[in-house]
Amino acid sequence: MSRALHDVATGTLFGVALNYQGLLKQRLAEFEQPPYQKPPLKPVLFIKTPNTRNWHGAEVVHPGRGETLQPGPALGVVMGKSASRVSAAEALDCVAGYTIVNEFSLPEDSYYRPAVKAKCRDGFCAIGPELVPTTQVADPHSLAITLYVNGEVRQQNSTANFVRNIPQLIAEISEFMTLHAGDVLITGTPEGRVDVLPGDRVEVDISGLGRLVNTIVAEETGAGS
Repeated sequence: MSRALHDVATGTLFGVALNYQGLLKQRLAEFEQPPYQKPPLKPVLFIKTPNTRNWHGAEVVHPGRGETLQPGPALGVVMGKSASRVSAAEALDCVAGYTIVNEFSLPEDSYYRPAVKAKCRDGFCAIGPELVPTTQVADPHSLAITLYVNGEVRQQNSTANFVRNIPQLIAEISEFMTLHAGDVLITGTPEGRVDVLPGDRVEVDISGLGRLVNTIVAEETGAGS
């Protein structure tokens, strides 16, 4: 765990759903059904609560028998200063740097209403291994993102496939709420989520940002259970 990241990424964890082109295309048919009738016009946001915060090298607890746990590889954008009603042209000036996020979740029933129970269990948002300053990332919209489970590639995509790029996201979110220094914007998980089990080693690699590693462990049963 980078001490700098631990000290800087201290704010709210904001997740963006449906921010990969392939995932959005997969869901278009259901968005045309009632009550929605059309795809979302603005970013679909959710919050990973403080209890979800986890770090590189830490364990992630599987929710137990009958439940499914899925990793969510994502690019994390760490805010360096407050952003309120900023334009897309100004947005990246408010960013301190980038990191890797693994946004663990139970399978999602609705992308319009991400469930707290599915998203916000203890340790369900791993961040790391370090903060890479914006000056060291030539183009955050051309980064390869790869998920490995026990050394096997299970998911691959690129930040080139965002629905909304980072300046757009910051501009649209900061229209109605201030993003503060230390907040982390989780820019979305691509299509193709996989299931993981206790004992699995889960790694997210993003080109130029390193590799975030976590191990899945079984839920401990209480005394007398």
